Amino acid sequence: MLRRMRKEVSAEYSACVFDAKGKTFRDDLYADYKANRPSMPPDLALQVEPIHGAVRALGWPLLMVEGVEADDVIGTLAREAERCGMNVIVSTGDKDLAQLVTDRVTLVNTMTNETLDRDGVIAKFGVPPERIIDYLALIGDTVDNVPGVEKCGPKTAVKWLTQYDSLDGVIEHAAEIKGVVGDNLRRALDFLPLGRKLVTVETACDLAPHLESIDVSLKTDGEARDLL
Repeated sequence: MLRRMRKEVSAEYSACVFDAKGKTFRDDLYADYKANRPSMPPDLALQVEPIHGAVRALGWPLLMVEGVEADDVIGTLAREAERCGMNVIVSTGDKDLAQLVTDRVTLVNTMTNETLDRDGVIAKFGVPPERIIDYLALIGDTVDNVPGVEKCGPKTAVKWLTQYDSLDGVIEHAAEIKGVVGDNLRRALDFLPLGRKLVTVETACDLAPHLESIDVSLKTDGEARDLL
């Protein structure tokens, strides 16, 4: 996959981002964050370092930042590159990163050949990128063990966000929503602000101490550049 990306996408700057060991701020906010995930099997753990070596051998700078999830590293790089006038391609199958999509930031899933620009996000999720955070807060994220509103699936979340514009609007009008799912929404009101924080990709992490270790420059001469 990495070799194919090198061949198919011309990019001046690139990085392959992995999660570092240890806790992050989300673990401090919510003790059950990712608590549903089993420990890494020993056989798989033994393969981590060789995988890192293979990534480097393929010419990809590798970045892991202690205390910062890979998503947040990616989000910070994407926003900083965008600020510098660069176009960004993020290779991922992670739906959470749809919140990063803009006119300059595009997601590519090399496993399915799916490309998500702004229109693609709307077509897939029913909401624009700037509402993905609210969407995820409502439906929850089972992968990271972040609960949403019970029985609120994607269709209901889209309906509410279309009608009330945002999660704040849904919360403001919670008393008006009928039925069991309305009752569930009202029971979730105390948790929803925390849930929103947990599913929000941080885009202002301090990466300065780590950038010298990878072949990524965040400087620009004003011309649009590509960051992969």
